[in-house]
This record gives sequence, structure tokens and C-alpha cells, in this order.
Amino acid sequence: MLKQRIITAVVLLAILLPALFYPSPVPFACVMLVMIGAAAWEWGRLNGYGPRMSVFLGVEMVVLCALSWWLGLLEQRLMGIWLAASAAWVLGGALLLRVAVPGWPRIPRAVRLVAGLLALWVAWMAAVQARIWGINFLLSLLVLVWVADVFAYFAGRRFGLKFTRSKLAPSISPGKSWEGVWGGMVGVLVLALAWVWADASAQATVASLYTRLAGRGWWLLLIGVLFLAAMSVVGDLVESLVKRSAGVKDSSNLLPGHGGVLDRVDALLSTLPIAMMLASL
Repeated sequence: MLKQRIITAVVLLAILLPALFYPSPVPFACVMLVMIGAAAWEWGRLNGYGPRMSVFLGVEMVVLCALSWWLGLLEQRLMGIWLAASAAWVLGGALLLRVAVPGWPRIPRAVRLVAGLLALWVAWMAAVQARIWGINFLLSLLVLVWVADVFAYFAGRRFGLKFTRSKLAPSISPGKSWEGVWGGMVGVLVLALAWVWADASAQATVASLYTRLAGRGWWLLLIGVLFLAAMSVVGDLVESLVKRSAGVKDSSNLLPGHGGVLDRVDALLSTLPIAMMLASL
């Protein structure tokens, strides 16, 4: 399993990194098109749709994103979309975590399907527009989610249930603890401060998310990164809730050793639009 995970990770990095650092954002947008189409296919399967319908949903998502690109939406100020998506994630995420696994099947399947596809479309728009703004800016968003996840994992293993008596969401993801969440928040705070210092030292021509927030006040940087860390947990838990309701461990087997695309981007779905909203304020 470990060998399989490493091979898959190396292949993914070999595709993603050249696209990310290419002078034009076009290769990155194309790679993201493929990934978001695969995620839409997985979303159809998780909601009980058959093979043909799931493939159709994947193709439909690629067409929708490509059409948005062709119409020039990526070059526009999309504050309305970021605000709506952020509100939907905060309110919808809270509601879903409250009703937990038993409440998911009670939501009409068509509503679940459309909501998931819209979340994928918005995430693609946010990722590609962030790349258009600059590599430094996009990386600051991606690394935040990765650091939150890594710090949460190690803090949870080291301090889990040592300061609290209950787990974070035992019926959804039994392995997660409040200590892990706090560890992730500490990690992103350290990351943000270090990135602001690095931007200043290197006199970065493209500001990161953290430098943008710090430029409006350190209080906004503090609140912003903690909120994003919390919402990355919400994105992860919502996907776990959906998988548990569907009775599967992974969203698919597209990425050997890692599960599916949704398993890799679940936290980004919730954090990308909120980060773009904060940066666009």
C-alpha cells in the first residue's frame, strides 16, 4: 500500500508541478478540468447514479467549466459567487454536520447532486482564478490546507482525547479529535506568519493570501487563517459523511493508494471560495 501511495504521489506531482509553474495558467486550468471532471463522476456514483449517468455528469462538469473559461468569467471579479459559495459552505456545512449521516439520505437526491456539482464548479473557478492572480497566491491557499491536515494528524495522534472527553464527530469520522483541529490551527498560524515574513524578505511581486490579509490588519490575518483551517475540517467531514452514507471507504479507486479525487480535494472545496472571498474584499 505504501509503495502504491508513493508511486501515485510521484506521478501526480510530475503532472501537477509543471502545469502549476508554467508561465501561462492554461496548463494548470486544463489539469484542473480533468480532475474536476473525475470528481463529478465520483459524485454521481456516491449519490447512487449508474455508470452512464456518472460519466455524463463528469463530461457535463468539464463542459460547464470550459464554457465559463471561454466566456471570460475567470477574468472578472466574482465576489458574488465567492460570497454565495462561502455562505452555502458555512450554513450548509453546519446543517449537514448537525443531521450527520442519517440526515443525508433525507435530502432529495436531485438537490444533493446539484449542490455537489455547483461546489465543484466554484472550486475549479477559484483554483484557476487564484493561479491567474499568481503562483505565490495559489500556493499559499493549497499549502494552508495541506499544513492544516498534517498538523491535525500528528496533533491528533499525540494529544487526542488528552484535553477533551469527546471526539470531534465520532459518527462521521471516528479518528478525528478536537486536539487535532487545534493542532491544525496552530500549524496554519505558524505558516501564515512565516509566509508573510518570506514575502517581505523576498519582496514578492505577487502577494500571498497571508500578505494580502496582513496588509489590512493582523487581526484579519489571524481570524482569516483560523476560519480557513476550521472550514477545511468541515469540507473533510462533509465528504466523510457522504461516503459513510453511501457505504464506501473511498470516493473511487482512480488514485491507487489514495482513493479518489474527492478524497484529495475535499478540504479545498470548502476553503478555496472562502479564501477568494477574503482576498477580494
